[in-house]
Amino acid sequence: MDSMTGFAREDTETPFGTLSCELRTVNHRYLDVHFRLPEELRAKEIELRQRIGARLKRGKVDCSLHIRRSGGAAAKVEINQDLVRQLGARIDEIASLLPAAQAIDPIDILRWPGVIEEPEIDTDPLLAAATDLLEHTLGALGQMRSSEGGRIAGMLEARCEDILLLAASVRERMPQVLAAVRKKQQERIDKLDVDADPARLETELALVAQKLDVDEELDRLESHISEIRTALQGKEPVGRRLDFLMQELNREANTLGSKSADAETTKAAVELKVLIEQMREQIQNVE
Repeated sequence: MDSMTGFAREDTETPFGTLSCELRTVNHRYLDVHFRLPEELRAKEIELRQRIGARLKRGKVDCSLHIRRSGGAAAKVEINQDLVRQLGARIDEIASLLPAAQAIDPIDILRWPGVIEEPEIDTDPLLAAATDLLEHTLGALGQMRSSEGGRIAGMLEARCEDILLLAASVRERMPQVLAAVRKKQQERIDKLDVDADPARLETELALVAQKLDVDEELDRLESHISEIRTALQGKEPVGRRLDFLMQELNREANTLGSKSADAETTKAAVELKVLIEQMREQIQNVE
């Protein structure tokens, strides 16, 4: 089981310079990938997106690829002289209109988009290097997400055990609860000082016992816990399945609370809801 939260960064040296890849992931209902790419790789975004989609199934993913050009590449940088001449002509026109204007700093001209011409990069070798680096970074990210997923799985397993213990304690107390209800009903009849029809009394007590019976809810709780444990052992993403099972667990806990006839059962129902909420919060990060 993998978490949807993770971070990984890897660098590699290429003939074009140092290529860096950074991946950040957080929880999301679906797979939502956002890229920050150098201009040379923008046309290859679909291919890179497919690479991520083959490894990740859910989560919001921020992928950043950056090239830090080497000294050899920087030495080949040239200036677009035609553009500089056009800018110079426009500057002269402005100077004639505004004689008091300060002279333009050549450094400001260099900052103008397109003035510095960087050598074109062959995108095929660059894409191959970027793809290899992305795969390597995805591997590192997967290790982190898997480690975090293992921690979450351990927490879920511990909460499952606590839920089963609570369910067992409620099941064990039910005969005492029903006996207490029977005793209370008999005491009320005795206070009225009337002769109750024993058959009718047994019928009424049977109806009360039926309303208070929580065996079905406890059975379903145990069944859902079994499903959760099976999901935790699987190899496929289980976040959505676990989220559905949390809804089912919460429904049984609510029913158990509504049928409660004593303080201990009510307390157990509340503790169940606390445990389920703790599990639900962690499951929001599960892929």
